[in-house]
Amino acid sequence: MNKPASVPEQFDAVVVGAGFSGLYMLYRLRQLGLSVKVFDSAGDVGGTWYWNRYPGARCDIPTTDYTFSFDPELEKEWTWSEKYATQPEILDYLRFVADRRGLRSDIEFSTAVTSARWDEPGKRWMITTGGGREVQCRYYIMATGCLSMPKSPDIDGAGRFAGQVYFTSRWPHEGADFTGQRVAVIGTGSSGIQSIPLIARQAGQLTVFQRTANFSIPAHNGPAPADRLKQLDKDRDAYRHAARWSRGGVPLEPTDVLGVTASEAVRRERFEAAWEQGELFGILNVFADQGVNPPSNDIVAEMIREKIRSAVEDPETAEALCPKDHYFGTKRPCLDTGYFETYNLPHVRLVDLRKQPIVSITEDGIETAGESFGFDAIVYATGFDAMTGALVAADVVGRDGLSLKEKWAAGPSTYLGLMTAGFPNFFMLTGPGSPSVLSNMTVSIEQHVDWVAGCLEDMRDEGLETIEPTALAEAGWDQHVQDCGAITLYPTANSWYMGANVPGKPRVFLPYIGGVDAYRQACDEVASRDYLGFRMTGPGGARCRDGVVRSMQPDVAMVMEFVNALGLPAMETLSAAEARALMAAIAEDRPPGPEVGEVTDGVIPGPDGDLPYRLYRPAGLPEGPRPLVVYFHGGGWVLGNLDSDDPLCRDLCARSGAVVVSVNYRHAPEVRFPAAALDAFAAVQWADANAIELGGIPGQLAVAGWSAGANVAAVACQLARDAGGPHITGQLLICPAVDSDLTRPSYEENGDGYILTTALMRWFWDHYADPADRGDPRAAPLRGDLAGLPPACVVAADFDPLRDEGVAYARALETAGVPVRLTRARGHTHTSVTMVDVVISGTPVRAEMAAALGNFFPASEPQAHVS
Repeated sequence: MNKPASVPEQFDAVVVGAGFSGLYMLYRLRQLGLSVKVFDSAGDVGGTWYWNRYPGARCDIPTTDYTFSFDPELEKEWTWSEKYATQPEILDYLRFVADRRGLRSDIEFSTAVTSARWDEPGKRWMITTGGGREVQCRYYIMATGCLSMPKSPDIDGAGRFAGQVYFTSRWPHEGADFTGQRVAVIGTGSSGIQSIPLIARQAGQLTVFQRTANFSIPAHNGPAPADRLKQLDKDRDAYRHAARWSRGGVPLEPTDVLGVTASEAVRRERFEAAWEQGELFGILNVFADQGVNPPSNDIVAEMIREKIRSAVEDPETAEALCPKDHYFGTKRPCLDTGYFETYNLPHVRLVDLRKQPIVSITEDGIETAGESFGFDAIVYATGFDAMTGALVAADVVGRDGLSLKEKWAAGPSTYLGLMTAGFPNFFMLTGPGSPSVLSNMTVSIEQHVDWVAGCLEDMRDEGLETIEPTALAEAGWDQHVQDCGAITLYPTANSWYMGANVPGKPRVFLPYIGGVDAYRQACDEVASRDYLGFRMTGPGGARCRDGVVRSMQPDVAMVMEFVNALGLPAMETLSAAEARALMAAIAEDRPPGPEVGEVTDGVIPGPDGDLPYRLYRPAGLPEGPRPLVVYFHGGGWVLGNLDSDDPLCRDLCARSGAVVVSVNYRHAPEVRFPAAALDAFAAVQWADANAIELGGIPGQLAVAGWSAGANVAAVACQLARDAGGPHITGQLLICPAVDSDLTRPSYEENGDGYILTTALMRWFWDHYADPADRGDPRAAPLRGDLAGLPPACVVAADFDPLRDEGVAYARALETAGVPVRLTRARGHTHTSVTMVDVVISGTPVRAEMAAALGNFFPASEPQAHVS
């Protein structure tokens, strides 16, 4: 008689990992009445704090904040002993939480999940553990942590050493005794910096092998900060709420002090205060621009290097310990207790692997390019395969046999860092694409768990069985994550944030740097919009509200928030004089733009009097004539002057290497259509006739303009063609107003809330041209004959009412046989493209604009470079 096959156990949810995130996930799933099984390969709860037992292991977030906040009673019953708790105390805390909430009964320790496969017909996950046990579940949740997969040392002969070998990521539970031993430590990241001072206390000889010098500040550990304890005692709920809606998960008022403009006294005062505070978010908040602006970052970095030089007695060692290959903060900064001072001890030595690389590990030590070392023990402080390592190692296979490792071969792709397309009912806590490692992890963990629990509850209430992100939503979030990183200095470093510490790992910015607050807002919005970007199925069928939750460039969104917070009057409600005054006031505090070689003002003869102009000559060699660009400012034919577009003209001049002549045409309503167009044509004629005097090359003349300025530039090209000259080699039209039809879809989609509105555009037209004149090609060049015009570059911004007419103009030029380049300013508004040194994400667009100008002048000198 055949033995009946065993039936796999059935659970509503399986959670992998019993650290902070796994414990809280279990707690919340139980609240929903779901059956849950948690698996962990460790012998107890703790997650990363179970494994990372190396000497000196501590959290780097104050324990007033690095703690669960979901249960006020837990906080009353547990008191942290110091500002930065040690690993044993954090592990004890997590054991306390597990016991206090009776969580252990649903956790199976010393059990690794080796594979998980999605069963499409059954709408379930088939889970296999290391012992061959099989279980099934509806929801598979990985709470494996961001720093849980140790990175193997990529050093020749690493397995050859006959002495004791230790990894900070997998330290023996019984500890290690280095008394009197010759010890090598390889690596100076967080675990190395924390452990080296304590290893030095025991070792008879300690040699530290440093690949990359790291920034570190003193932790000033001791009692929990009195000011924080006072805030918690006064109003715990308010403090925790502030943390949840802060940028980093710790209540902190972001500074508005800019490093590049602050006085030396203010710089020093702010830095010294942060240094004495001894907290990561404090030292990262010395200046508002230190994470995005190299000169500002350099100020902070050099002050830290000064501290290192003053702490380390040997000048050569001190200099080797000074980081110079990455911007401060772009690799995880460290908190230390006596780290740099350790190198003053006579038995401690630093080996700089940049000068003396390791050749191989030998049976009795380490061989470098210039020296042989004998050791009794080697400690590898070589870090982790961060954020993705544990996820792809678990052999997760989704729909159609696609594994997570295969899908992420070119880098992780997620929606909100929580799910990934092709893997229904599969959740990641603090996964790639979430704030996680750039935040207070406990706040991010609670937010993730609460969102997942809320999602599962909503699905149950609506009779839905599966949830999965759409390809569009996932691609949109991936782009948003990379856009956020791109406006910072972070991608410039070879950090584990970029996956650069693991050979062969795709170089992708892994965490979400937009902030805990912005991330929470996006997640809440997704849920409130019927789970935007998710496809959900149930017995009644499928439902999907597809879309992208964030498509505006992050710095553009910040500018929009700032402008909206000012509560300015709608410009179309003002008189022309009032609108001009408002525009001038707004421009007062903007950055000036890059330096150029020379700026001079003058006047040109126009059809009805002199027209002011400003000439920008590029710096540097060659000093001879350059191509010439005649530029016209924006402002709806009503606003603007030589100052309004000054930063953009400087930028175009510096980037293109051309002489730029910005011309101030006559404005409506004082002078209406066609005055502006006729002034533009006259300016082009004059510039052509006076090219040599302006420092230009005869025959190399282009026009450019933004908004209404692009309108008159386009008209000038048509008038020049019809008049038989002057010859124009190209036209750069930035977000051009080229038609008077305000019914295109972009006027509906972007008609309100983006500074230039449909109402304001109507106000501009009413000031400039009578309805009967608005079909005239000199007002609406899209309606003219476009054949025979000079090559063009048309810039169209996503969130611009004028987007569709710009695109239409580019297509019409192409149809007419005119060479044209359409540059899409993805995620930008009508105004953000021109915000030099304010909107960093506009830099690539402005570089494309300058490149287009250079292409109009094939015989000109190479373009200048602007960072």
